[in-house]
Amino acid sequence: MSYKFLLAICVYLPFQLAISPTPEIDLASIRILIILLFFSWILEGLKNKKLILPAKIPLLLVFSFLFFCALSLAVSKNINWSFRKLAFLFSIFPLYFIASALIKNGSEYKKIIKLLVWGAGLSAIIGLVQFIIQFVAGLDYSMKLWSLVIRPFLGTAFSQAVMDNPSWLVNLSGKTVFRAVSLFPDPHMFSFYLGMVIPWSIALYFEEKKKLYALIFIVLLAADFLTFSRGGYLGLMAGIIFWLLFSGKKIIAAHKKKFAFGLIILFLIIFTKNPVSRRLVSSFDLGEGSNQGRLETWKQSFEVIRKNPLLGVGLGNYPLEIKPSADYREPIYSHNLYLDIAAETGILNAVIFIALLLSAIISFIKKSARNNFFMAGAVSLAIFSAHSFFETPLFSVHILPLLLIIISLSHDNQKAYNI
Repeated sequence: MSYKFLLAICVYLPFQLAISPTPEIDLASIRILIILLFFSWILEGLKNKKLILPAKIPLLLVFSFLFFCALSLAVSKNINWSFRKLAFLFSIFPLYFIASALIKNGSEYKKIIKLLVWGAGLSAIIGLVQFIIQFVAGLDYSMKLWSLVIRPFLGTAFSQAVMDNPSWLVNLSGKTVFRAVSLFPDPHMFSFYLGMVIPWSIALYFEEKKKLYALIFIVLLAADFLTFSRGGYLGLMAGIIFWLLFSGKKIIAAHKKKFAFGLIILFLIIFTKNPVSRRLVSSFDLGEGSNQGRLETWKQSFEVIRKNPLLGVGLGNYPLEIKPSADYREPIYSHNLYLDIAAETGILNAVIFIALLLSAIISFIKKSARNNFFMAGAVSLAIFSAHSFFETPLFSVHILPLLLIIISLSHDNQKAYNI
């Protein structure tokens, strides 16, 4: 029963609805579903008198990360903000323990991956349709339409915050374009999700030899490009470099023609003048306005970390260090996940989080020695890790559950405890 519930969550991740009990409060339904699944898993464990937990090292890292997040409340200026952020983490992180316990064999593993890929594929199609509408009905109409479409998925308060601080638009050679967002709050989180799933779609194509997965890969990649997220582009580049370093030779030798075709397409995208290549090149232009703003934000973050190295300024309290009058939903953050964690919960906790990512990547690399399919997990986390240098996805109801599921897939040596 719990495993089927987990499968449903994997499909539901890109399409989750929000619950708005009051105009000021939005609650992601995925948080409620994860808590229900957690209790279902606990009850099954009590019934079977056995509870399966992850391997000791990642388990210790997860508990340590959550411990320091909670400990940072001791230095919070706004304890209410900290409690809200901590409640979010404690409502999502049970998914890590559940997935680690319920995915026991290769068949269950594949089902999880397939559902994640299919769900992302459908979400990408929605994003492509949303992107095309502006060229048929006009930019203003498409923006108004999508603000209505997306409201049930974000909630009343959050959707208003998104509209007040829009990142949906991008200027491309003097023309304003509505970026692909699908049912996500912004193109950056949409790009995160697609980037983390893309390696699995390729792995399924080579594993199952089905053209469906090649088609899904193309759809995912196209939608990712149309987010015009430079962090997403750099994440994909990091993933490609990582793959070439650790398993590229093996795959290239077996699929020379396909690799050559992919290389030609990649060359055309990067080295011909087009919106994607221009956005990518602008990532390295330190004189560009948004890049200068990001560098200034990083300097501010380093200064906050320098002054508060041990416990940070308290979970969720970084905006108040930059702007004491900031509202809870005001988008003030480090534009770097590692700096955000260090600034709010201390340098040691940032190191713990990085160690959690590295342990999962290393585990996937070891598993790929038996079956190259598992290299997709390492590449997925490499894309996440690189993209996280430019965004903060930790409190995304879409990205954190996906990250925890992928990390749980890296484990081999779960341990059963009698209860």
